[in-house]
Amino acid sequence: MYGETEPAAAAADRTAFRRAEKQYKLYKPLKPKGRARGKPGSGGGGEEDLSAVVDFHALLASAGRELPAGIARRDVAGFDRPVFCFLDRPGFYIIPGALSIEEQCYWIRESLKTFPQPPNRTNLTALYGPIFDLLAAADNEKILVEVENSDGQERSEQNINGTKINSFKFIKVTEIQKGEGCRSTAATTLIRKLRWSTLGLQFDWSKRNYDVLLPHNKIPDGLSALAKKMVVPAMPSGEEFKPEAAIVNYYGPSDMLGGHVDDMEADWTKPIVSISLGCKCIFLLGGKTRDEVPTAMFLRSGDIVLMAGEAREYFHGVPRIFTGNGQDEISALDSQLSGEDDSFILNYIHNSRININIRQVY
Repeated sequence: MYGETEPAAAAADRTAFRRAEKQYKLYKPLKPKGRARGKPGSGGGGEEDLSAVVDFHALLASAGRELPAGIARRDVAGFDRPVFCFLDRPGFYIIPGALSIEEQCYWIRESLKTFPQPPNRTNLTALYGPIFDLLAAADNEKILVEVENSDGQERSEQNINGTKINSFKFIKVTEIQKGEGCRSTAATTLIRKLRWSTLGLQFDWSKRNYDVLLPHNKIPDGLSALAKKMVVPAMPSGEEFKPEAAIVNYYGPSDMLGGHVDDMEADWTKPIVSISLGCKCIFLLGGKTRDEVPTAMFLRSGDIVLMAGEAREYFHGVPRIFTGNGQDEISALDSQLSGEDDSFILNYIHNSRININIRQVY
């Protein structure tokens, strides 16, 4: 999801972080003539070894036993959830099972229904301009088509970068005139192509900074309150966390997030609050260079990670998400998403992961 130039990617291939990414990445099975073969994790015959991946939910379930070397549990006054940390990675904290099932379902709905709404930008904005009510259009099996003027010419407007793009609108399939040729995309396809949305102050991916001149709404009050509540273990004593922006990442079955550092905010003592929803993933936490061997851990739906201080300088990424059957954390969401209005969301989250990253920018 974050790209690298070819020379940079070639150099990165030789690092400890890149080797770990390759170790855990989901490889699609290769099917040469005669027989199928695959790499670990592909389902094509290789057995993957996940024994070194830290599972904090398993550590919670085995309360009373000695924790693995290098892992500690942190007691925080006035904080009622379990908090774990790595002794050699100061500033990094994980709160397994921080959110209830009801809370998880609420933020999954918001991530698909509300967060992609303009003026929030998404990866689709540059191609289609502002898209309103994407989830509702997917629920109603609508398609997005280009809008034409009465003279038959395609109508265009400027996007946020000043580039001319054609205007689009959602219609029902039955509204397309027979024999009419128009460029169209199903709303269900678009929502599967959703990769990020930005809340609050808008992040400019091309310039890698926040553009205060772009139209934006403030962070939703509920999300701001949740971040302030969960950030306590990582906050300097007596200081206040002020959520000003959030980046929401949407992962499909074969998506990954390459190793990177979140360094665009002014004050690194203020944490990033990272909420995991949907399918389980492997999260790699490295050091201040890609040459340091990263630690792999599972992140499950409802887990929250905090990164502050030194941890803001650590390379981290997501080489793999786990989809399909046999995921207890996804099955637990089924009863809360069993209504007719949630049918698309339930199908989506069985094969996707959502990650909400909340930040104080200034």
